[in-house]
Amino acid sequence: MLIYYAIWCFADLSRFVALGAECLLLVWSLTVEFTSLQHIPHNSVINIEADIRALQLDSAEENNGVGVVIPTDQNSDGVEIVDKMDEGGSKVYAVMRLNALILILDIYPFSTDQKEEVQESAPAPDVQQAPEDHDQEILHPVHNPAKAKEKAAQEKAAKEEAEEEAEANKKRHLNVVFIGHVDAGKSTIGGQILFLSGQVDDRQIQKYEKEAKEKSRESWYMAYIMDTNEEERAKGKTVEVGRAHFETETTRFTILDAPGHKSYVPNMISGASQADIGVLVISARKGEFETGYERGGQTREHVQLAKTLGVSKLVVVVNKMDDPTVNWSKERYDEIEQKMVPFLKSSGYNTKKDVIFLPISGLMGTNIDKSMDRNVCPWFSGPSFFEVLNAIEVPPRDPNGPFRMPIIDKFKDMGTVVMGKVESGSIREGDSLIVMPNKEHAKVVAIYCDEDKVKRAGPGENLRVRITGIEDEDILAGFVLSSTVKPVPAVTEFVAQLQILELLDNAIFTAGYKAILHIHAVVEECEIIELISQIDMKTRKPMKKKILFVKNGAAVVCRIQVSNSICVEKFSDFPQLGRFTLRTEGKTIAVGKVTALSGASSSA
Repeated sequence: MLIYYAIWCFADLSRFVALGAECLLLVWSLTVEFTSLQHIPHNSVINIEADIRALQLDSAEENNGVGVVIPTDQNSDGVEIVDKMDEGGSKVYAVMRLNALILILDIYPFSTDQKEEVQESAPAPDVQQAPEDHDQEILHPVHNPAKAKEKAAQEKAAKEEAEEEAEANKKRHLNVVFIGHVDAGKSTIGGQILFLSGQVDDRQIQKYEKEAKEKSRESWYMAYIMDTNEEERAKGKTVEVGRAHFETETTRFTILDAPGHKSYVPNMISGASQADIGVLVISARKGEFETGYERGGQTREHVQLAKTLGVSKLVVVVNKMDDPTVNWSKERYDEIEQKMVPFLKSSGYNTKKDVIFLPISGLMGTNIDKSMDRNVCPWFSGPSFFEVLNAIEVPPRDPNGPFRMPIIDKFKDMGTVVMGKVESGSIREGDSLIVMPNKEHAKVVAIYCDEDKVKRAGPGENLRVRITGIEDEDILAGFVLSSTVKPVPAVTEFVAQLQILELLDNAIFTAGYKAILHIHAVVEECEIIELISQIDMKTRKPMKKKILFVKNGAAVVCRIQVSNSICVEKFSDFPQLGRFTLRTEGKTIAVGKVTALSGASSSA
């Protein structure tokens, strides 16, 4: 056994001696070749290198996994990875020799002039002819900057065309505000709509049912979908304007759930100013309709405000028809309709073209997404609520006009984010805009519509826009994101035509009268500084007689002044930015429209 072991050790020692001899031979041969390279013309070095690289690839294929060689353009240190040694070691030696020689070529010192000489002598590659050998294409890539630039431009154009096509095929969009007296069921209807349209699943509904039952308010669970904060859920009253989205087959809708309590009318005005159509919710329950309709009830005030704020179409839904005090009674439905029609006419609505009445049950979802069964209500054969919404025409909008987006809110989220409804024009990522009236320039970084990020948006869309160039502390509600070419005017004084609705007890309307001005998202204290003329209610023309004061029901042209600069437009140019209301001590006393601007500042 010892003899065999001695023989094995001697054989292994002989192998290491042989390997050491081969290494010495390799060093000697490289020294000789390096010396010979000093006499090789520089224009031949490139050809030698190409031949060696070709030989290297052939050697790697022959070894078939025995030795893996990393080219020097991928391995700058010239390191060689060898998985296992060949029995004879000759192939490994050849590969080591080739790599070492390529390393010498890479570090062989060339002067700048010599490099230029070699490059000039090398033939220019033919960019029109594709390389036949794939390995040659990898080793000698052909780059054409002009062709690459042209390809990038074509890809960009195709992407923009696809975006425009998607925008054109996008469903039409409508903003719907729910208005009406407190406890009429606005939030419950909004929640039921989201449930029936698939925006809320059964698990969430069960959660809301359990939460409402714990508070002994079992019938409020649908309202919890829209009323998200604890104050609203505890009191059962909407405070802020709720916002949600749903879709039908033809239309995208944004729901604006306005508060019905008289203490939160300013919030209702903010919601209605963003709406295209209004849904007036009336409770059919005995006593509730009368409370909202009587003088001082919010049904009346909401209708007047909606008309003033540009809500031209009104869907009057008679809710709670399933209540035991009503039980889908046709007599109760007709009574409500007969009382509401004259009032709607006096508020400026065309009841034949612009108003439609519907009986529904918000809590049960009856007659909302589909027409109800004759067994439930045998006397009504009209359309469902969704069918009525789908049939309403989108108001005219100008996507090519000057950009106008009144800001209703702002917050900080990876930059400054502003919220609002686009009243005119279009917006794209990268646009340069101006925030008025403080004339701060801003750049559009990102646009969000219905929680989705988009590249562009048109008029009528409720957006969240991330901008740079201005801090959120420098932005207030009522500021307007505007185009730089034709910015919105900023004024402290303007001329308006007013319709006096109901002044406070023993009050007269004269110069010096102060009130709170609500125009788009602006809430500002104002003062009447001059009564210019009174308007004849029959001819609708100014009277020549000089006036000092007017009373309830009068129409007057006057000059109004505010302490801070605000963004307004003439009603004839931009109705959305030219109509307003005057309120004092929690009551709406007048509605009006801007007829002229005094000392407007709009320079960017």
